[in-house]
Amino acid sequence: MINNERLAAEFARQAAIPSPSFCEGEISEYLRKRFEALGAVVVMDDAGPRAGSQSGNLIASFAAHGKSCEPLMLSVHMDTVGPVEGVTPVLKDGVFTSAGDTVLGADDKAGIVEIIEALEVVREQNIPHGPIEVVVTICEEVGLLGAKLLDLSKVSARRGLALDTSGVDLVIHRAPCANKLEFEITGREAHAGISPEKGLSAIRVAARAIDGMQLGRIDEETTANIGSIEGGLASNIVPKRVALVGEARSHDAGKLARQTEHMLSCFEQAARELAVEIDGRTVQAQVKSEVVSDYPLMAVPRDAGIIRLVEEAGASLGRSIEVRSAGGGSDANIYNGHGIETVILGTGMTNVHSVEECVKVADMARVAELLVEVIRRA
Repeated sequence: MINNERLAAEFARQAAIPSPSFCEGEISEYLRKRFEALGAVVVMDDAGPRAGSQSGNLIASFAAHGKSCEPLMLSVHMDTVGPVEGVTPVLKDGVFTSAGDTVLGADDKAGIVEIIEALEVVREQNIPHGPIEVVVTICEEVGLLGAKLLDLSKVSARRGLALDTSGVDLVIHRAPCANKLEFEITGREAHAGISPEKGLSAIRVAARAIDGMQLGRIDEETTANIGSIEGGLASNIVPKRVALVGEARSHDAGKLARQTEHMLSCFEQAARELAVEIDGRTVQAQVKSEVVSDYPLMAVPRDAGIIRLVEEAGASLGRSIEVRSAGGGSDANIYNGHGIETVILGTGMTNVHSVEECVKVADMARVAELLVEVIRRA
């Protein structure tokens, strides 16, 4: 059913096109032509200028053929992480890797290729199907920007699959909600050798706050992290300012709220505890904080129709589909937040976000074959 040679050639073409976030213009134009050649009506939304990207999100719509049913969305993202300059895909013993010190781009081009090959087979075999909407987003790797800015008026499907995780014959139906946290601590600068008692170290306040903070694995549903800290000017200056960036995630919205509040309170408490007397008056560090909801909770019921559809497609191929939770957010979180019941389908990509990234042709073919059955049964 699946043409492995065609699939491998398609992946090699796409992987050779550098498409880091915000620079998706070339891959976007390639995909527009590719989907049009398959018979789709392709439109681009206005997410590009709003996100600062060369391209908007692409929506490729395939009309129903010999079957009446609700539309099915298939979603992938066209951007990759770096480094990508000079990316050259290499195929050896059925496995794609990059030739040098770049990522391969299987995240998420493996998913794009699998959809294209499935659509090729559906057309070749004249398989009846309902309406199909392929959504290819931009800037997924930098905060799901494309999905967040997607023009939903161009998408009619209320169910979908997002191809964007490692593994094969795998469905992710739950993923956490997350908050991004930014903190700025302002103390008082002074000469560290001549008059340190006239200063209030912002770095010391940050250290006290972090030391009292619950971080890492909080429980089976919740994690938290401080991932960046920047501040200070020189070793002989008591640092006036420090900025920190962190996050909290949870599969429970209430737990996320409590963890976020805990992290905020740690900074406020540290500022109070490290207040000092300078020239006869009490000086306390100022804490400025900002909490941004990064992405909503994804919690598709285990018995949802979209999961049953994938399981039935797998069963027809003699496969068992693993259904489980994940610890990261994706475009699927955003879609579910807008009422499009979406689960994540494994694409076979391995060692993503590293120069060791790879994908097997056989795994991509396996996913494409599953997609054909999903489309047939949808």
